[in-house]
Amino acid sequence: MVDFDVVSLPETDHVAEGEQAPDFTRPLVNDEFWADASLSELTDEGPVCLVFYPMDGAFPATYIWNELRDRALEDHITVVGVSISTPYAHKRLIEERGMAYDLFSDPANGVAEAYGVANDLDGMAGISEPRPATFLIDEDRTVRYVWVAAEWPDFPPYDELEHEIRALVD
Repeated sequence: MVDFDVVSLPETDHVAEGEQAPDFTRPLVNDEFWADASLSELTDEGPVCLVFYPMDGAFPATYIWNELRDRALEDHITVVGVSISTPYAHKRLIEERGMAYDLFSDPANGVAEAYGVANDLDGMAGISEPRPATFLIDEDRTVRYVWVAAEWPDFPPYDELEHEIRALVD
């Protein structure tokens, strides 16, 4: 029995395939430390799978990162997350989940707004978080694949995402 309501999310004007991915600089957290980094620094090294997800501790974050971890996508591409959680919360999530992925901390949700995937939280004036979304971005910061949640909760089509990653990098 599902103990939550599935809710349709409003339409969004998100960054689309073929468009330039907005660059940004935020604290990028790994299992040891964090430091400011930009998306363009990451794409200079190769394609990036940018994964937007709700705050650390929310059950969708657990499901998304467990699935991505189990698929070992880091063997093929740089995978990084973006959420409103603090660097401290990100370090806990990385440790608890045994993740090999780095996470951008974006407490003001500006990156999600730039990508068109900000989701206003019901009953919390002025509070938003990213809706689940994935953007596959090549070395020129051209978006090659996009998936954006249309309802809450919703999860990336992992098989399709993995196929698109392999098609881009193999």
